Amino acid sequence: MQLDLFREIIVDNFAGGGGASSGIELATGLSVDIAINHDPAAIAMHKANHPDTEHYLESVWEVDPIEVVKGRKVGLAWFSPDCTHFSKAKGGTPKKKEVRGLAWVAVRWAATVRPRVIMLENVEEFKTWGPLDENGQPDPDKKGKTFFSFINALKHLGYEVDFKELRACDYGAPTTRKRFFMIARCDGKPITWPDATHGEPDELKVQLGLKKPYRTAGEIIDWSIPTPSIYTRKRPLAKNTMIRIIRGIEKFIIGTDSPYIVNAKACFVQHYYTHQGSEVRASGLDEPLATIPTANRFGLVTAFLTKYYGSGIGQSLDEPLHTIPTKDRFGLVTVRGEDYRITDIGMRMLQPRELFNAQGFPQDYIIDRDDEGNSYPKSAQVARCGNSVAPPFAEHIVRANLPELCSEESKYRRLVAI
Repeated sequence: MQLDLFREIIVDNFAGGGGASSGIELATGLSVDIAINHDPAAIAMHKANHPDTEHYLESVWEVDPIEVVKGRKVGLAWFSPDCTHFSKAKGGTPKKKEVRGLAWVAVRWAATVRPRVIMLENVEEFKTWGPLDENGQPDPDKKGKTFFSFINALKHLGYEVDFKELRACDYGAPTTRKRFFMIARCDGKPITWPDATHGEPDELKVQLGLKKPYRTAGEIIDWSIPTPSIYTRKRPLAKNTMIRIIRGIEKFIIGTDSPYIVNAKACFVQHYYTHQGSEVRASGLDEPLATIPTANRFGLVTAFLTKYYGSGIGQSLDEPLHTIPTKDRFGLVTVRGEDYRITDIGMRMLQPRELFNAQGFPQDYIIDRDDEGNSYPKSAQVARCGNSVAPPFAEHIVRANLPELCSEESKYRRLVAI
C-alpha cells in the first residue's frame, strides 16, 4: 500500500469498539487511519466496522508514534483513556497508578509527532486527577494537581488547551451521558465548542425551530420484542425489583394524565442504578435514557390498558382480555378524561441494539460479531456500549474544530438520519 505523505491522518488511541471512530467517520466521511487498543474483543469489533483502518492490538505505551505514523502528518489524535479509576461509580476500591496515568500518552504523542489537534474524552471526575495516598485513594489535599500538570505539559509543548463538560443528548443522542472533553491544538486556530443541536421541548429555540427537541428513550425501543408478564414468570421477580416496578407504575402510569402510549397501550421505561443509600432512579420514555453502564441495568416495564366501563371488566382494544383475578390488583388510570384499567404488567431488559441506539451509534453498526464472524455474547455487547464514546460527541466536536477535514455529504446523511 502506497502512503500519502501529504494527507493528514487521524489516530484513535484507546479505540475500544469504535464509538469515537464512528463519530469521526460521520464527520469526515472517512475511517480513522490508525486505531490502537489492548483489548482483542474491542479491536475485533472495531475491525468489523472499520475494515479500512490500520489496527494495533497493543498497549498505547508499546506503540511508537513515530513508527506508526511513518512520516505522515497527524491532523487529529483522539484519546479516551480508561476512566474506571476516576469515575465515582468505582466506589472505595483502591486505585491503580498505572491506569490513572494512561492519559500521559497524549503528551507523548504531542512531543513526538505533534498532532495538529488533540482531543481527549473522560468522565467528569478526570479534573480531580491527583496523587494517591498510602491507602490507594485520591489524596483530598492534592485533588487536581496531576490534572493541571498534564494540562501544563501540553501548553509547554506549544498547545492551546481548553476543556468542557458536554451532554450527549444536546447533540442528538437519546442519552443524558455527560462527559469531560479536552481540546488542544498547536496550529494557531481557535478552539471551538459545538453549539447544542437539541434541547428541552419547551425551550424557546426548540419552539422556534432553531434546535430539535431531545430524542427520547421511546425512540430506541424495539416494540416488536414482547415484554413477558411479571405474573406468569417461571421464576418470580426479586422483591426489590417488584418494588421498583410498583414505584414506576405509580409515577409514570397512575400518577400522570398522559402516560406514554404505544399502539393503544400505555408504556414506560424504568431504569435504575444502585448507589450509596440504594437510591432508585426511573424515568419515562419521553426523555433521554440515562448514562449506559458496562452491565445492563435498564428494564422496560409496560402496563397494558383496557377501557374501563365501571363493571371491573375491561374490553381490550386490540387483543383478548387477560384473565382478571378475583383480587383487584390493577390500577385505574385516567388518560385524557377516559378511564382505563391496568390488565397486565410486563417487564424485560433492554437489548444491546437498543442500548447502542441510545448511545447514538448508526443503526447498522455491527455489535453481535467480530470481523471473522465470531459471535459476541450479549454481556460483551453491553460492555462495549458502556465503555464507548457516544458517536455524536466526536462528530460535532470534530466538525466544529476541523471543518476542513469534514464532508458535507456525511453531514447531510447525519441530518437525514436524526
